Amino acid sequence: MTTHSPEIREALRAAARWLALVDSGGASAGDLQRLEQWRTSSTLHEHAWQKALLLRQRFSALPGAVAMATLDRPDAGRRALLKQALGVAALLPAAWLASRELPLEAWTADMHTAVGERRQVLLSDGTFVQLNTDSAADIDLGARRLTLLRGEVAVRLPGHLTLTLQVPYGQVALDAGEVCLRLVDQACRVSVLKGTANLQPRQGPALLLQAGQQASLQVAGVGPVTGLDAWLLGWREGVLRLEDRPLGELLHELRRYRPGVLRWAPELEALRVTGTFRLDDTDRVLALLAASLPLQVHTRTRYWVSLAARENRA
Repeated sequence: MTTHSPEIREALRAAARWLALVDSGGASAGDLQRLEQWRTSSTLHEHAWQKALLLRQRFSALPGAVAMATLDRPDAGRRALLKQALGVAALLPAAWLASRELPLEAWTADMHTAVGERRQVLLSDGTFVQLNTDSAADIDLGARRLTLLRGEVAVRLPGHLTLTLQVPYGQVALDAGEVCLRLVDQACRVSVLKGTANLQPRQGPALLLQAGQQASLQVAGVGPVTGLDAWLLGWREGVLRLEDRPLGELLHELRRYRPGVLRWAPELEALRVTGTFRLDDTDRVLALLAASLPLQVHTRTRYWVSLAARENRA
């Protein structure tokens, strides 16, 4: 994992705070002037700011180039343009932006994806790695270790290799198999597709999972072993396949692949849905749902969409 001096870490955190203020739309002319002074006071500050802009664009799909071009020449007219552009682009309420703040380690990860993006790579030793939406991972082949920092990863190992998968709650030892790891609240869901995986929590005994099984790896132990939720693994092919599942399950998953806000009326969650939905066009998925279920889509902006029960008209 990449490490940073305290000075670099503080500069990156400061850049993130400045960017959150600018993106909120509430930055005053004085704020923008102080930002410019902060940027020009140190090459370290300017480097951190440019990195924040780049990563904001990569992770949240906002028009970072607009902000970069405007702030590079901070005269009054361009400041006004910036506020106008961000106002139009907002698109995203401040609360959502705050929820998308990235841990520092994810900013410098070896692999990372934006919201809605998926990546795959074949490593030099034959290991196949897939990274799901809004995820980040570090890879150290010399130490035979992959560290999942954020989101979800799938790993397939050739028959002669082993790999340790590190997460905040412990580690997973994989020997010539295929697994999927997903970080959730205070746990990591481990799904074994092929071979076996040994789950070692930070506290408590280890547990060996077989192919077709999944369990929750937590700091204090491993949760109950169950069968795979196979539909949750379809992202590796870019689809979600559901057979008579609650609509709420699909919507919660779909929200992970859309930048911005996706909301829905609670009563819609009980509707049942069957189908195969492609993750590379979530707008089309919503349109298909509206065509087949008693719901309607209200699009305030590309980044703010809500679903409501369809009104019955006599």
